[in-house]
Amino acid sequence: MHSLYSCRNSVQIDAHSAKSGGGFSSSGFEKRLVKVKVKVKVKVKVTTEAVRFQEDGSEWKWHCFRPWEAYQADLSIDLKKHHVPKTFLDKFAYWTVKSLRLPTDIFFQRRYGCRAMMLETVAAALGMVGGMLLHCKSLRRFEPSGGWIKALLEEAENERMHLMTFMEVAKPKWYERALVFAVQGVFFNAYFVAYLASPKLAHRITGYLEEEAIHSYTEFLKELDNGNIENVKAPAIAIDYWRLPADSTLRDVVMVVRADEAHHRDVNHFASDIHYQGLELKDSPAPVGYH
Repeated sequence: MHSLYSCRNSVQIDAHSAKSGGGFSSSGFEKRLVKVKVKVKVKVKVTTEAVRFQEDGSEWKWHCFRPWEAYQADLSIDLKKHHVPKTFLDKFAYWTVKSLRLPTDIFFQRRYGCRAMMLETVAAALGMVGGMLLHCKSLRRFEPSGGWIKALLEEAENERMHLMTFMEVAKPKWYERALVFAVQGVFFNAYFVAYLASPKLAHRITGYLEEEAIHSYTEFLKELDNGNIENVKAPAIAIDYWRLPADSTLRDVVMVVRADEAHHRDVNHFASDIHYQGLELKDSPAPVGYH
């Protein structure tokens, strides 16, 4: 980064000297009048060098993520894995998530593009809440987090990139944007309180939310395969973020997003299991490095 500064200062000072050359009068100090004028002109010019691909040297065109954050999703991950609720907290988390699905089904019906957009605005807040609270806890206790701060913040960033992708596919209406404000505000604060009260409950809720996300994206794929939703070309941001082939389609994007959600499901159920064993997250290394 280069900066160019040019400054021009001018200072003019006028003072009345003592009346009789000595600087002192018979009545004491002679009052002096001092006038100072400062004029500063600053001109700044900032230029940045373009970030380039590591592979082919082409210029990087995205500001929302960098080349080293791009990755290839693991499509071999088990999509059918389900944590069977056994304890009271597990059942509470499970049925809480199931109850949230009903109004979502009624509002969005089969508009899976808009449904995905709404889902990601909520999901991206959960990892941020967990990572933020663990960060503050690590600072208060002067102890490491076992990599869980990074893992949860990576999850939040990954969900945000899902949103950036589906914004290219589904153009939300004004009332859907307003709904995002309301839902995110309520859910963020509710999840914040839940995490403070019981981290194992909070992570279990996230795990079940990710299971519902997998189901939603599976239905999305069915609609694409049946021709009810046009299988358009994949957005350019998705091709670069997931390192997809240049001829990839929306179906390919939904596949990698669904794989991401399955990974988040496993991470959060694992985090909840750690708490159920009476341990803290720092006692078990976080699964960092998926991306």
